[in-house]
Amino acid sequence: MGISKDKRRQASNEKYVDALQNRYSKLCVIRDDFGFKKDENNQVNVTLQEANKYATTLLNNSRNNSTFDNMVGYIFKIEDGVDRGVHLHTLFFFDGNKVQNDKFKGEQLGKYWEKVTDGKGSYHNCNRSDYKEKATGMLDYRDIEKRRVLDKAMAYLAKDDQRVEALKENEKDRVIRRGTMPKEKGNKGRPRDKV
Repeated sequence: MGISKDKRRQASNEKYVDALQNRYSKLCVIRDDFGFKKDENNQVNVTLQEANKYATTLLNNSRNNSTFDNMVGYIFKIEDGVDRGVHLHTLFFFDGNKVQNDKFKGEQLGKYWEKVTDGKGSYHNCNRSDYKEKATGMLDYRDIEKRRVLDKAMAYLAKDDQRVEALKENEKDRVIRRGTMPKEKGNKGRPRDKV
């Protein structure tokens, strides 16, 4: 019996963050949940295709928008909840040597989501939440415990969502998105201490 889709996704996400940490000594990790406002009937009337379109617009615009300066990676997962309707769980990774204020950056990203969705969007900045185990904020490459917590949070993003799978109209409808693998770092500079 082969490895489950969830475990393959999780291993791939961990490999992606490993590559980011190999390239950047510090990562500023932002987690925002992007959703949509309810209508007068207390329903979220946004399809998976519309949510994907908004996510694509946000990512395409990131190339020319200062909010995304020093962004080095991202992972998005679209879900469909009974109460919240279609929504996205997002992780953004910024070069931690250049971006330190994770709470402020989370707010900027959330406000930009509202703008991209023409005011239909809503957000929750998880960096402002007081979780017992915090996977967000500054992640130094030597901080093994915080990385373990981040891996646990990413495991949630790797889970299969049957409700979303049922909403897919074609193969191009994406449930999980991730940035491209960073290029290998050159030999310049002082070598890091082994962890």
